[in-house]
Amino acid sequence: MSEHVVLFAGPMGSGKTTAIRSLSEIDVVSTEAANTDRATADKETTTVALDYGEITIDDVTKVRLYGVPGQKRFDFMWTILAGRARGLLLLINNDAPNSVNLLIEYLSDFRELHERGAVIVGVTKTDVASSPTVADYSAALTAAVPEQLIPVFTVDPRNAEEMRTLLLSLVASVEMRELLTPAPEKI
Repeated sequence: MSEHVVLFAGPMGSGKTTAIRSLSEIDVVSTEAANTDRATADKETTTVALDYGEITIDDVTKVRLYGVPGQKRFDFMWTILAGRARGLLLLINNDAPNSVNLLIEYLSDFRELHERGAVIVGVTKTDVASSPTVADYSAALTAAVPEQLIPVFTVDPRNAEEMRTLLLSLVASVEMRELLTPAPEKI
């Protein structure tokens, strides 16, 4: 069975934990603690280390789902968890101030991962804020990373089918990139 490791990243409140819970076939391992930064995201708890789930997407493919904390003070976990990942599912909440800039900032934070793997963006909370648009995010991504096509979707992390579509698109990108990347020469 082939196995992929996918990292869910993005700011606090973007839906990472919810997305993993929507997708996972196992009980999600979650490290939630009381949210002490209610000004950034008005929610009771926040991830402080990781979320972990698994999904089997066909007879031969399993995906391990890792969610990182959204707060930059926990960025040491980003480095630890990004090491094995080959795919980055970046969630951005559309109602966040300067969400387009936030997307580019998080993409930069995970530059090593997106350079060796694949990236897909899910814009959440478009029911709360209709602007910026998918086109705004796509234009910013094209300007920031012109050599890489990064798909952008609107998504509700509570909706398992929408999240599955996003995940399948990312896995297809990871597999295509692996096929197109030449193997290192043996010495």
